[in-house]
Amino acid sequence: MLGPIGRSTVCPNSVTTWRIALAHTPGEAVEPHNDRVAAGGALRRPVAVMVLVAVVSALAAFHLADRAGAEQTRCERHRSDSRERSVIVTGQGTGPRTLVIGDSWSVGLRLDDLARSWPSRLPQEVRVAGFSGSGFSSRASGCGRVSFADRAPSALISRPAVVLAAGGLNDHDQPSAAIENGFRTLMQDLGGQRVVVIGPASAPARAHAVPRLDALLSALCEEYAVPYVATSDLDLPFLPDGLHLTEAGHDSFGATVASRLLDVTAARPRVLTNLTT
Repeated sequence: MLGPIGRSTVCPNSVTTWRIALAHTPGEAVEPHNDRVAAGGALRRPVAVMVLVAVVSALAAFHLADRAGAEQTRCERHRSDSRERSVIVTGQGTGPRTLVIGDSWSVGLRLDDLARSWPSRLPQEVRVAGFSGSGFSSRASGCGRVSFADRAPSALISRPAVVLAAGGLNDHDQPSAAIENGFRTLMQDLGGQRVVVIGPASAPARAHAVPRLDALLSALCEEYAVPYVATSDLDLPFLPDGLHLTEAGHDSFGATVASRLLDVTAARPRVLTNLTT
C-alpha cells in the first residue's frame, strides 16, 4: 500500500521498496529500486579494480621481461663482436707488438667490417681486446664483469710489447671514485707491461662528461708515470647517434693516435705502496 507522498512503504515479505517522487503524477509509471541490484553493483566495483590491477601488473611484468631479454640480446651481440675482433690481427709488424684494451670504438661497433676499426690504422702488429659499452669502472657496462681491468689478464696471453688502454666515454655517468678504482686495478693487472692510456674524444652525446674524464685520467696517469694521450680536441665525424664513429671517423682517430704515439714512450706503471684499501 502506498503511504503519503514523499515517504516509502515496504511491503511485508518483499525485498522491493517502491519510492514515489515528490512530483509524482497519478498514473505515472514508478520504477522499482531493488536493494539486491544496488548491493550487486557495490560488489562489482572491487572486482573491476582487482581485474584492472592484475592487468596492469601483467603488462608491467611483460615490459620488464622484454627489457631483460633485449639487454641479454645486446650483451650477447657485444660478446660475439668482441670474440670476432679479438682474432683479427692488423698491421705490418713494423713496431712493437701492440694490444688495445678498449670499448666499442676499438671493436668497430656499427662498422660493416670490424677489422676497419681505428686500431687498424696503427702501423705495427695490433690485436684488440675490446667490449662495447665497457670502461675503466666496473659498472660502466650492464653486461657483467667486462671492465678493462676484468679483461686485461686474459688479453695479456697474446704477450704484447705495448698495451694501449683506450676509452672512457662509457664511464660518463660513473662516480669518479669508481673510475679511479677501476684504473688502479688495471694498472696492477698491467704491472710490468709498457702502457699508454688513450683518453676519450668529445663525442656529441657525451661531450659534457669529457672534461671531467680527461682531467681524472690524466691525473691518474701522472700518478702512475704512464703517458696519457688526450684526444678530446679532435673534430671527428660521428654516426647519427652522436656516440659512434663513421668509417671516416675511425680513419681520422686512428691516424691521430698513431701520430701522437710517436711523441710518447710507453712506460711500466709505477708501483704504489701507499694506497688504502
